[in-house]
Formats: sequence, C-alpha cells, structure tokens
Amino acid sequence: MTRELDLVLFGATGFTGGLVAEYLAAKGELEPGRWALAGRDAAKLERVRLRLEGIDLRCEEVGLIEADVGDAASLRAMARRARVVISTVGPYVRFGEPVVEACVAEGADYVDITGEPAFVERTLTKHAQAAEAAGVRVVSCCGFDSIPHDLGAWLCARALPEGAPKAVEGFVEGSLAPSGGSWQSVLDALGDLRGARSRSRGGDEVEGRRVSSLPARLHWEPRLDCWAVPMPTIDPDVVKRSARALPEFGPDFRYGHYLQVRRKRTLVGGALGLGALVAAAQLPPLRRALGRLRPPGEGPSAATRAASWFCCTYLGEGGGRRARVDVSGGDPGYDETAKMLAEAALCLARDRDRLPERLGVLTTASAMGEPLLARLRAAGLRFDVASSSAR
Repeated sequence: MTRELDLVLFGATGFTGGLVAEYLAAKGELEPGRWALAGRDAAKLERVRLRLEGIDLRCEEVGLIEADVGDAASLRAMARRARVVISTVGPYVRFGEPVVEACVAEGADYVDITGEPAFVERTLTKHAQAAEAAGVRVVSCCGFDSIPHDLGAWLCARALPEGAPKAVEGFVEGSLAPSGGSWQSVLDALGDLRGARSRSRGGDEVEGRRVSSLPARLHWEPRLDCWAVPMPTIDPDVVKRSARALPEFGPDFRYGHYLQVRRKRTLVGGALGLGALVAAAQLPPLRRALGRLRPPGEGPSAATRAASWFCCTYLGEGGGRRARVDVSGGDPGYDETAKMLAEAALCLARDRDRLPERLGVLTTASAMGEPLLARLRAAGLRFDVASSSAR
C-alpha cells in the first residue's frame, strides 16, 4: 500500500515529542510534506509547527493530525496514512496499547521510547502474532532505554568467535534529569515490582540455544575501577530478547547489567534514596504525590541537558577471546533519546530494503541492526569496538 506520509510523530506537543520534532526538522531528511505532527490539541500542534519553521521555513508544509488515545478511530485514521508512527505518549502502560493496536490494524510500523516492562510484556503477549501477520515491525525501547545496551551487547557478542558460548556484562555511567512523563513512568514501574519479578521468570531455551542472566551481585569491578551495582531496568530483558533472535549471540549467552559507581559514599547514599523511593511508590497516595513533583510535559532546561552525558561499557568473553564495546554520547534522557528515536523511525521508513526480514514485535537489534547502527554513528553517537585474546 502506498502511504501518504513516511512518518507521523504522535505526542508532538510533549517535551520529548517536541525534541524529536526539532531533530527531524533540523536534519531535513524527509520532505516536509512527507511527515506530520499528531496529538489531541490542534492549537498546540500549530505552535509546535511554528517553532519548527524557525528551524526550516519549509516546515510550514509539515502536516497536522488530531488524534487521541481515547478515540480508536482517530488513531486508525492516523496510522492509515503513515509508513511509521512514532509514539511519545506515556506512560505507555496507560496510553500505549491503543496506538500499537491501530498500527497493527492499519499496517504501519511503530516505535516508542518506553522503559516500562509491563507494557512491553503486554505488547509481546497480545500483539506479536498479529503484527507479524500484518507485515509490520513494532519496536519499543528506542531511546536510552534500550538502544545503547541492545546494540552495545550485540556488537560485543559479535566481536567474539562465532559458535562459542559467550558472556557479556554492561556497565552504565552518566547523568540525566527526568522529564515529567519519564518520572511518572519510573514511579509506575517501581509500584509494580512484584509484577516485574513475575514477568522475569520463564524458559531461556530457544531452538537449542540458551539465554540467561549472570548472577546479579554488588561488587567491586577492577576492570573499570568502580563499584558495579545491579540495575533492575528493562535493558537486560531487551538484550536477552535480541540474543534469543540473533545467532551471533552464540549457543549459550549470559548477560549482566550494572550501574557504575565510583565512590562508596555515592553508593550508600544512592541505595538509601532508592530504598525510600521504592517504599513510597508501593502506596498509591504517596505515588500520586511524588508524581505531582514533576508533572507530565515538563523537562530539564537546555543548559542542564548540555551538561549531561553517558558512557556505557560492555565487556564480553567467549571462545578464548575478550571484547570491549564503549557506547557514548551527550544527554541520555532527552537530546540523545530524541536522536535515537528519530533515527530508528527514519531507519524503518527510509532503509526498508536493507532491513532484516523479521516482522512482529522486535528489538532494535533484531529489527534494524546494521542500518540503525550506521545511522547512529553518522548522527554522532560513538560505538567503539575492541577485542583481544583472553590469555
């Protein structure tokens, strides 16, 4: 089916959506008449478009589409026009599924920046078969959760000998300030820890290949001169999904995911603060009160984002070899997340003849792999790969 639009950005009036819109306008890869901004408030959409005209006057041709997660017909009409729909409307566990349903029903590819395990699990359970039958790619976690980790672990495994059992550990370091939407997603996820533990269980054997987690333990990591703190985020689940789908991870793949902490004082203070936040998130009244501290639609200033950064290191071993991958960039929560999300959507829209043939509910590595990696490197993200003998 010929599509009127290459791309629709749903949630363009939000903080992250606005950053994605500005990135697309500044890059100028799409003709302005080939993409559109979507949301429920026409006046706010018009204001976003006016802001984009300050970047490129041609953006007066960018389309505007009124659509609301509470109006299934409007979502289907939006998806019907597009090759790819970007959704920045979160928390996704509350608002994400109707957009996925519309895209699957109308044959549009879908990307988002969720880091919410419950939403991703629901998408896999309810929509994977329908998405594959419809010939579409549904790809969640296309921001800092979880592109650096997914592609970093994939590159690390790929640098080790083919056919060997492999183990990779990821170590995350950086700074970020959450937007209102991301803050609410964190609170919702912390309030669902029991469900997250339940979802983490399950078989790891897939077509004769084994995928599992390395033991999660707090330890001093001499290879990086830091404390390694287990990170109970969605990222290890995404990496393991890629490992189940891609043969380059080997016949037996194990993965561990950690936060790097340089100082013991920071380690203790962070543990106390996280414990208090987890406890508060279990009580709905306290969770709602915490949510009001940073309402949806708000985010850090340009100056704060400019001072933010990340570096993720992946250390792997297998087949008598060692490998190291370093992935680094600027502000992980917003500037680089907007870049990653936009490039993932452009990859699905513009690089279709070079994509793997996989369809359904996929990870970034299994859906886009090398074409996405090339785009991100060209956009300024660093992926540095080295390998050596294990002796």
